Amino acid sequence: MAVIIDKNSKILIQGFTGKMGSFHADEMIKYGTNVVGGVTPGKGGQKHLDRPVFNTVKDAVKHTGADASILFVPPAFAADSAMEAADAGIKTCVAIVDGIPSHDMIRIKRYMRRYSRTQKMTLVGPNCAGIISPSKCMLGIMPGHIYKEGRVGIISRSGTLGYEAAQQLKNLGIGVSTSVGIGGDPINGSSFRDVIEKFETDNETDVVLMIGEIGGPQEVAAGQFAKENMSKPVIAYIAGLTAPKGRVMGHAGAIVSAYGESAIEKVEILKECGVTISKNPSVMGDTVKSVLGKI
Repeated sequence: MAVIIDKNSKILIQGFTGKMGSFHADEMIKYGTNVVGGVTPGKGGQKHLDRPVFNTVKDAVKHTGADASILFVPPAFAADSAMEAADAGIKTCVAIVDGIPSHDMIRIKRYMRRYSRTQKMTLVGPNCAGIISPSKCMLGIMPGHIYKEGRVGIISRSGTLGYEAAQQLKNLGIGVSTSVGIGGDPINGSSFRDVIEKFETDNETDVVLMIGEIGGPQEVAAGQFAKENMSKPVIAYIAGLTAPKGRVMGHAGAIVSAYGESAIEKVEILKECGVTISKNPSVMGDTVKSVLGKI
């Protein structure tokens, strides 16, 4: 079992024939991901990377049985692409693209309300690295070779900090069950709470590492959920301990505007929720190792 995606996932590339779609689709195929085709309007009927190209997601799903997709489309078209995927029956959609307007993300989330909980598509991102279940499936842009298969779940707003954690764990001989990059935008498809709930029910995950940052209430909400519902240990690293209030720090979501949104406040609240804190990014792996040793 893996969280969100597994070795049986059939992957569709939206924006298949473009420069970025082509490059990362090729990387995913080389990793062993089951990429069954792609979508580029106007190019249906062609072959690309030895996979079929379709004009619409609905047509692609009909002919390939695809159940997951990844978006490599310009920000202006991303909302329509995500909603098209939902209507076509895609179960998991990863929006890699950066720069999707916030009002477009609000439109997507409102649109998804028409689906029941069991039918609703899982949207991950935008502005994210994607998802990887090592040795099973890669639905993203991460360097697959740094991930060792194992039993640690990773959730991160930052793609590069997620990579850093995976490499540290691998160096310590510790593997990852699934790593999910939820993205750095203030409005995203899946939150920390959404993903740690999935890890709680995954019988191949023993511990969860949550990598957050200043801005927004998501980390605190996840910590409160963990306190009340998680039987598995949760570890957190929160970036931005020295960042001043009111200043945008890289990610669009990394701006502090209310209590509980600064890194220091988040750390204190998470501690109260029983979450183990990694003091800095260089010891994320060691902190996970320490917690695993106590299980």
